[in-house]
Amino acid sequence: MSSNLAVKLRSGTQKAHTSAENVGFMKCFLKGVVDRQNFAKFLSNLYFVYSELEAAITSHVNNPVIAAVYFPELNRRASLEKDMVFYYGSEWRSLITPSSSTQAYINHIRELSARDPVLLIGHTYTRYMGDLSGGQMLQKIAQSTLKLSGYEGTSFYNFEQIPDKQAFKNTYRQAMDSLSIDDATGDRIVVEANSAFQFNMQMAKDLEGSLIKAIGQVVFNSLTHTNNPGSTEAAAM
Repeated sequence: MSSNLAVKLRSGTQKAHTSAENVGFMKCFLKGVVDRQNFAKFLSNLYFVYSELEAAITSHVNNPVIAAVYFPELNRRASLEKDMVFYYGSEWRSLITPSSSTQAYINHIRELSARDPVLLIGHTYTRYMGDLSGGQMLQKIAQSTLKLSGYEGTSFYNFEQIPDKQAFKNTYRQAMDSLSIDDATGDRIVVEANSAFQFNMQMAKDLEGSLIKAIGQVVFNSLTHTNNPGSTEAAAM
C-alpha cells in the first residue's frame, strides 16, 4: 500500500511551520540579527538533538519502514562536531550542555525509540527537510552576519554528499510516499512531526533572553512585533 506520507506531512505541518518562523529568535535570525554566542549555543543544542536522533535511527535501521527512508548522507552529527570545535575549541565537549527544552526533546526521542521507533520518521522529516530548505538561507545569513569564511562555523548546513538538494528532496519525498504503513500510523507520524516543530520552537525561544541582552529589548521588539503571514518553505518541503 502507498502511504502518501510526504503529502500528509507537508499539509499537516504548515501551521506549525509558520509558527516556527514567527518565534522571536528566528525572526531576528531571518533579518540578519544573530550574534556569535547565541548562534554557537543554537548549534550546540542541535548537536545534542541530532546525536540522539541519529543514534536512535541507526539502532532501528533493520526495521523495514525506517530502512526505506534512511539516508546516511543526511546525518549531521559529524558536521556539528566540526562547528563545536570552531566555536568552543578542542575541549568543546566539556563546555556545552543541552538547554532544558533540548533535554526534553532528547528524552522524547528516547521514549519513541523504545516505544514506537517508526514515529521517529516525523522528526527526521521535520529536521532534515528543513535543513535542506530554509536552513540553506540561515547558513548564508550566518556567514554574512558573523563574517564567516567558507563553511567554517556553518558545517551543519553543508550537505557535502548531496550536491543537488532539490533532486534529493524529491527522492526523499518519493521514499516517504512509498512507505507501506496504514493511515493510522501515517497520522501518528504527522503528529510527531508537529511535536518536532514544537520542541524546536521551544529551543529557539530559550535563546531569546540572551539575544535580548546582546541587542537590547527595544531592538528585539522592533524586529519581532509583526508576524510573518505564512511559511515560505512549507511548499518546498
